[in-house]
Amino acid sequence: MPQNFRSADFLREHINTTMNFYHPNCIDPQGGFYQFFKDNGDIYDKRTRHLVSSTRFIFNYAMAYLAEPNKSYFELVVHGLDYLENAHKQSNGGYAWLIENGVASDTTNHCYGLAFVLLANAVALKVGVKNAENTIENVWQLLEDKYYLAEHKLYLDEYDSQFQAADAYRGQNANMHLCEALLMCFEATNNDKFLARAYDLAHTMTVNKAALANGLVWEHYNADWQIDWEYNKEDPKHLFRPWGFQPGHQTEWAKLLLILNRHKSEPWMIDTAKALFDLALKHAWDTQHGGICYGFAPDYSICDGDKYFWVQAESFSAAALLAIATGDAKYWQWYDKIWQYSWTHMIDHKHGAWYRILTQDNHAYSDEKSPAGKTDYHTMGACYEVLRAYELEEQKK
Repeated sequence: MPQNFRSADFLREHINTTMNFYHPNCIDPQGGFYQFFKDNGDIYDKRTRHLVSSTRFIFNYAMAYLAEPNKSYFELVVHGLDYLENAHKQSNGGYAWLIENGVASDTTNHCYGLAFVLLANAVALKVGVKNAENTIENVWQLLEDKYYLAEHKLYLDEYDSQFQAADAYRGQNANMHLCEALLMCFEATNNDKFLARAYDLAHTMTVNKAALANGLVWEHYNADWQIDWEYNKEDPKHLFRPWGFQPGHQTEWAKLLLILNRHKSEPWMIDTAKALFDLALKHAWDTQHGGICYGFAPDYSICDGDKYFWVQAESFSAAALLAIATGDAKYWQWYDKIWQYSWTHMIDHKHGAWYRILTQDNHAYSDEKSPAGKTDYHTMGACYEVLRAYELEEQKK
């Protein structure tokens, strides 16, 4: 039976079935959440914790609570925050990137990680965890003191464990997720400083920097924020810093621009969102096998044809927001097309949740559905974002 992917009921049901893959299996009663799951839900590593997963599970439970207030979800938000503050947080204010057997094994201070600490605490504040506001302020101040480059209106990426030396690498990804987190901080606190900074990040990356790369957002830059076309060129499949244009990041920026547009509307936001989405889908959609490929080169040839779950999810979310913002039916067509591909290939209808990565011709690489980093925050978050857009449209009527 054909699915109505645009239906709010469908989206809510899909969130619930995805959540049920993790809950309550992911809960570690000793603290935090288990982060490594096989296709069938079996946990294959109970000792390793990654900052990104620790924060994204908090997001998942907070969003579930906002959708359906449930005391146990609230308690799990607090459970996750406790682990964040007692296990990940270091004496210098940073947060350990990796914990193994209860001990911090990688204390590199990643801006990307702090973005998710902000995001987790912003949604926690939305559900009523009052002390999350203090953490937001502390992390904001750490970012101001150590990471923010006022002359560039962007953040640097990485410090060593003691905040003594900053890496020369500059990247768009941490700035994009900070934009996302700051928008959520603004919604949670109504403090204009968060919105102003989110605006600066969005405009700098999607307008100023994109102008250096034919209207698309390149991933990698040198210390002076000039494009580094060679960074990881030999490694287009690098997990966090792949070479090439990332179609999923173009569409994710499109989504963020449309969220920004709700709070501070300017014509360039919708225009830029359209351009990023249109270019990404033009060059990355796989006409033979379906789905959106992971990366394409500056000459627009595909450099990584794999299909990642988050790329499809961010893209259907962006398509829906574009359809609503522009009234252009082609974006609903893209929404349906991306969903149909995902429904057919990326979603596990037996056990729940999305497969993480498929080959270009849609075969699984392994039975590891959800290693650290993947909590289906992207897929559930994309559904929540479409539902939010529906809700805001209803309020206008």
